[in-house]
Amino acid sequence: MENARCFANRFTDYKGALPSGQLGFDAVVAMVDTILKKVPDDVCDYDGGLYDGPAGVAYMLYHVSECPLFSERRDTYLKTAKHIIDVSVRCVDAEPDQNMRAAFLLGGAGIYAVAAMIYKSFGLADFVKPLTKFRSLWEVCAPIRFLECGSDELFVGRAGYLCAALVLRQKLAIEILSKDQIKSICAAIIESGKQYAKRKRKPFPLMYSFYGTEYLGAAHGLSSVLQMLLSYQDMLSRADEDLVWQSVDFLMNQEQNCNWPAELGAVIERENELVHWCHGAPGVAYLFAKAYLINKMPQYLDTCIRSGELVWQKGLLKKGPGICHGVAGSAYVFLLLYRLTGNSKYIYRAQRFAEFLFTEEFKAGSCSLTSACSLFEGLSGTVCFLVDLLQPDKAEFPLFTVFE
Repeated sequence: MENARCFANRFTDYKGALPSGQLGFDAVVAMVDTILKKVPDDVCDYDGGLYDGPAGVAYMLYHVSECPLFSERRDTYLKTAKHIIDVSVRCVDAEPDQNMRAAFLLGGAGIYAVAAMIYKSFGLADFVKPLTKFRSLWEVCAPIRFLECGSDELFVGRAGYLCAALVLRQKLAIEILSKDQIKSICAAIIESGKQYAKRKRKPFPLMYSFYGTEYLGAAHGLSSVLQMLLSYQDMLSRADEDLVWQSVDFLMNQEQNCNWPAELGAVIERENELVHWCHGAPGVAYLFAKAYLINKMPQYLDTCIRSGELVWQKGLLKKGPGICHGVAGSAYVFLLLYRLTGNSKYIYRAQRFAEFLFTEEFKAGSCSLTSACSLFEGLSGTVCFLVDLLQPDKAEFPLFTVFE
């Protein structure tokens, strides 16, 4: 029976040699040109933020410009990135809703973070201005229930704010938030998770919901919240650290045949399962990668490897080329596994998924996108993946570091 969510993977698996004639520099340049023709010069809003707004295209241009292989195009790409992000910053500055300003992937915090990276790449002392605005937002997300829909997840909540600070530390080599600010945000996430788990009588210490749903995946769920807490493990008390690790192990035990349901307690239907970064193994794998990098316990790496096997079988997604629920998001799991294991099999698999993006089968059978150029749903995320495939030792899912 044909799978409604994914194409059949007809590639033979790794036999010890990487394919010759790889997609590379030219494919990236052509895709960037396509995106820039579709992005209007007169961008006048920031709707969609980094997720599917113009700011995500600016991040993609920054990412390409940082790769030495594209040094001749660096200035051109950075100039366009600055033009786009300047408009986004002006819009965020005028945003009356403080909560939207504090959002990472859908609002201001992410835009300020990317603006700082782009300005710094340009050599502008102005990069300090968006950083100052970013830092001031910690007070917005410190109260336990600053968002009625759920204050802790990645797109608009506290985990996202911590994630943005982590990316800034990685890219700019400076700690943006003070230890006390980080500790207060981590403490709010832990307290919020404890209160929710107790109120709902959960058999484990930390749980969260977003718009009333107890998500497990990377987009709005438990896995990315725990991933961010592990990323700041040295800021946690010993007791809180124990709660986080108990929750990590609890989530590991929710696995169903190498995958995780979108929400707690759901049973995965094999013929209709979600194998996406946003919901499912391709996003949850990053939590267990982080856990493995911290304590080297083999069960965490084994969990990542099982996720990779599922992605090889069911990761050629029909939802498009993007990183949220598309083929590039699947392929990033292989680049993650390559960095964790050094096994060239994962480079091979990532190359095959990249190759599939350019086939007639994919073009004819994948969904048409409303956000065709965006970072998370469209081609900008695909460009980031293709660039990372050229430098796999540095490859990371955009704005979602586990190696910092």
